Amino acid sequence: MNQEKLALVDTTQRELIGPFDDSINAYDGSEIIIDPPQELTSNPTMFWDDIIKGVGQEFDNVKDFRAQLCKYSIAKGFAYRFIKNETTRVTVKCVGDGCTWRLHASESSRSKKFVIKKMTDVHTCGGEGGEGQRRATRQWLTTIIKEKLRVNASLKPKDLVKEIYEEYGVLLTYSQVWRGREVAQKEMFHVMRETFGHLPWYRDRLFQTNPGSSLELSQTVDTRRVFIAFHASLHGFANGCRPLLFLDKVPLKATNEYKLLVAAAVDADDGVFPVAFNVVEDESYDSWVWFLMQLRIALQYHSYPFNAMTFLSNGQKGLDAAVPHVFEDSHHAFCLHHIMEEFRGELRKGPWSQQIRDAMVEDFTRAAEACSIDEFNASIESIRNISTEAADWIIASKPEHWSDAVFTGCRYDHFSSNIVDAFNNWIPTKKEGSMVLMIDSLRIKIAEIMEARREACKSWEGPLTPSMDFKAQGEMSKASKLTVLCSSETVFEVRGSGIFVVNLANWECTCRRWQLSGLPCMHAVAVFSRIGRSFYDYCSKFFKIESYHMAYSGTILPIPDMDTFDFSAGATIPPPKPRTSDKPRRKRFNPNKVTTLIRLCSRCKQAGHNKATCEALL
Repeated sequence: MNQEKLALVDTTQRELIGPFDDSINAYDGSEIIIDPPQELTSNPTMFWDDIIKGVGQEFDNVKDFRAQLCKYSIAKGFAYRFIKNETTRVTVKCVGDGCTWRLHASESSRSKKFVIKKMTDVHTCGGEGGEGQRRATRQWLTTIIKEKLRVNASLKPKDLVKEIYEEYGVLLTYSQVWRGREVAQKEMFHVMRETFGHLPWYRDRLFQTNPGSSLELSQTVDTRRVFIAFHASLHGFANGCRPLLFLDKVPLKATNEYKLLVAAAVDADDGVFPVAFNVVEDESYDSWVWFLMQLRIALQYHSYPFNAMTFLSNGQKGLDAAVPHVFEDSHHAFCLHHIMEEFRGELRKGPWSQQIRDAMVEDFTRAAEACSIDEFNASIESIRNISTEAADWIIASKPEHWSDAVFTGCRYDHFSSNIVDAFNNWIPTKKEGSMVLMIDSLRIKIAEIMEARREACKSWEGPLTPSMDFKAQGEMSKASKLTVLCSSETVFEVRGSGIFVVNLANWECTCRRWQLSGLPCMHAVAVFSRIGRSFYDYCSKFFKIESYHMAYSGTILPIPDMDTFDFSAGATIPPPKPRTSDKPRRKRFNPNKVTTLIRLCSRCKQAGHNKATCEALL
């Protein structure tokens, strides 16, 4: 209904892509030059042209950044040189003489992600556009070969050389591809062996010690996936958390072999509450659908009402389609932080000053937080007065997924999915290389948090949790100057900066703050003071201490065999055989080797000579 007033237009697809690694030149010392082929029948590089978007773009880690930079240079057709190449900062420039193209990225101290800080996106060397030389990396080649081996495991190096040249325009030697294929096979074998060797053992122990937990394994020709949800987390979410789930990817620092997807909630005190995790080889529509399907099955055992659920995500990597596919009657909100970063990127392309850009960003924020259509339209018109294109971009970005004025679900004043940043340091870097150790690290961390929060809430007093009580006090302080007129026993007119109607029977106010946040607004507080009602009787149950106790009522028990289990055993698939030679091994003579065997003369049986020089004949 409200969407008709917005005159929404179709949006263009938005996608943040992010990393890179050591140069592939380490294989044999030769430079890898990429000559543009005469004709490419299928060219995946066409999707890499905008993989590097500009200042403010975030990547999971430095490896993720390097990998995406490599793809970008291949698509654009230029080579780059590292000025700085460290774990916390990277600076690169085009190798062309006097070229101005330059990029600097570093680790963000706030989010621990890798962020592009400066970028001069202009080539003065003529190298951009696919005509120059390009620079590949070892990680890029390994990734490409693994993708091809999953489709056809019998591909030989000479076949890979041909296909990589035809599809990417990258001309490699036989030895470079052979070594890349060896690395790809080892990495694929490691993941496969552990998934179907160690994880079934861990699943059995988990079910024994924590019954009701879920650990599902899925393996096909192309994909391998692991879903994990502990019973204490499922029980706590179903009984003590509001129906709001945040979906995102947890960045891993030490490996790009697989991705860790997470579904998290917030407890009654607005603390992050982990619900389920998913280990996948790639973040895509299919992997998100599988994750959400497993999550739905796990929650069905707790009789969870799916029609009231709201999901909050960045809407990328297939999430915009996966959520409604699995949870048909749910609501899906997009992360305002990601949309705002894209909007800032669009504004940088324009001629406006920084002051005008900041003003438009503030109007955009007001449009997102607007509770009514009139407030939303006023903010958009303020932007349209400056730039019609910017206003049209906002309307095309599907505000029904991020503006309170038209969003039909309930986000409880949460606009960003970045709460998953809390998981950044949950897994020690040294344990990221093992799925079992990584999952068990999550189990240990969740158990520690549950125990700590159970102890912390024992000293709380009052109906609401501390953070919610602080918000309630803020609403109470605003209500003293409002005038209340009684229309009936449940309907009241409240006057202040405007005229608002409060309906106590339906827990509603025409300002819509009560419905959106779950806490009574200042207009409702004024009514409570007038008729002598308690504020706390009209607060959502999800904000009360009882719900907090229910969320952390479960316990996660330890797995006693973890310290003694041999992770080097249990391989079910033999590793790739090392390459052998048909030539016999040569026996080399070492002149400096000390002889330990004493030989005697066969005639006199004395040492120091042989039969030919024996003096016994004389």
